[in-house]
Amino acid sequence: MAQIDPTVVEQVSEVARGARVASRRLALLSGAAKDEALFAIADALDAATASVVEANAQDLQRGRDRGMPEGLLDRLLLDERRVGEIAQAVRDIAGLPDPVGEVVRGATLANGLEIRQVRVPMGVIGMIYEARPNVTVDAAALALKSGNAVILRGGSAATSSNHAFVEVMRGALADQGLDPAAVQLLEQGGHDAARALMTARGLVDLVIPRGGADLIQTVVRESTVPVIETGIGVNHVYVDAAADLDRALPIVLNSKTHRPSVCNAAESLLVHADVAEAFLPKVLAELGSAGVTLHVAAEVEPYAQAAGAAYSLASDADFGTEWNALEMSVRIVPDLDTALDHIRENGTQHTEVIVTENRAAARRFTAEVDAAVVMVNASSRFTDGGQFGFGAEIGISTQKLHARGPMALPELTTTKWVVEGDGQIRA
Repeated sequence: MAQIDPTVVEQVSEVARGARVASRRLALLSGAAKDEALFAIADALDAATASVVEANAQDLQRGRDRGMPEGLLDRLLLDERRVGEIAQAVRDIAGLPDPVGEVVRGATLANGLEIRQVRVPMGVIGMIYEARPNVTVDAAALALKSGNAVILRGGSAATSSNHAFVEVMRGALADQGLDPAAVQLLEQGGHDAARALMTARGLVDLVIPRGGADLIQTVVRESTVPVIETGIGVNHVYVDAAADLDRALPIVLNSKTHRPSVCNAAESLLVHADVAEAFLPKVLAELGSAGVTLHVAAEVEPYAQAAGAAYSLASDADFGTEWNALEMSVRIVPDLDTALDHIRENGTQHTEVIVTENRAAARRFTAEVDAAVVMVNASSRFTDGGQFGFGAEIGISTQKLHARGPMALPELTTTKWVVEGDGQIRA
C-alpha cells in the first residue's frame, strides 16, 4: 500500500478524536434523548428539502457531464419525494426499540455471582461508500440511535448532496445541545482520506464499506480497522420445474425491473428445462418490453429471437456480472442440482430466489444455497432493512461473522459482560 499523506492522516485522526469524545457522550444518552435528536434531524431535513435538492442537482449535472450511466444517476438522484422518504426513515428509526442495554443472556451462578451480557455501542463507526447520498442519512441515524458516532466518507459523485445532508444533521444536533462531532464527513484528502480512515485503528472501532466490488475489496484488503463486508449482488431467480408460472412472471419482472440499479435486484434468470418452453416466451417478451437487454445462453437464443427482445449471446463472465442496469443473463438448467452449482459458481452470497410449489425443492434450495438471504416465491427486492421491519439499513452484509444480511441497530452494537457479586473470591 502506498504511503498516505501525513497531513491527511493527521486531519482524519483529529476528526476521529472528536468523534471518540462525542461517542462517549452518546453512549450515556437515554433512548428518549436519542429519539428526540432523530426527530429533530427528520424535521430539519424536511425543512431543508429545497436546498438539498438544489445541491443534488449540482451532483447530477457533474455526473451527466462525466458520462455517468443512467443506473448510477438514478442512485444519485434526490427529489422532493426521496428526501421526504429519507426523513421518514429517520423517524422510523427513532420509533424502533433501542438495542443499547438489552440483556442478551444472563444467569446467577452457583457461587452467587450474577452475570449478564448486555448490548453496548461500538463507539466510532467509519462508513466508506459511493454514489448513494441516502446512505449518508441512514448511516448517521442508525449510528446515533445505537449510541455511536459516525465518520462518513462518501463518493465524489455525491459531494454536494452529502455536504448538504451533513450540515443539516449537525445543525439539528447542535440545536439539541448534542456534540455535532457525532456526525462528521471527510470532504478533503481524496483517496488518502479513505485510507487514513480505514487504518485509524484505536480511534475508529469499525469500518463498513458500501458500494461496488472494487471499493469493498480495497477496504477489506487494506483496512487495519475491523470491517463488516457488504457485498455486491449477483442475484439469481431460479424458476423450478414445479413453479407456478403465473406467480413466477411478476416475481422475475419485479426482481429485475423494479429498481435495477440496487444490490438486491436480480441479475440472472435460471429456468428449469421442463418449463422453459411454456415460460421463456412470456418472460423474455415482458422483460424486453420493459427495456431489459438479455445476455442469453445458446439454448435460450431461439426464445429471445421469437420474443423480439434485445439480446446478445452470453459469455461466461456475463453470468457473474452485476449489471446495475436493465440487463439480465438467462440460462436453461436441466435440474435443481445444476441450478445450485451455477449459483455456487456465479453468486455473491447476497440474495437467491427459488420459485416453486415443491416443498422438497424449496427445502433443498434454502438449505444448500450459501447466501445472506434466500427467498422462496418472493422477489429479491425484499432484501432490505426497511422491508424486513428494521427501519433503514446501514448495508447488507455478505460475510459470516458478527452480522449477515440487512444490518440495522443490533448489528451496530457489541456486548459487554457485567458481573455483580457480594465479595466472592476465586478458590
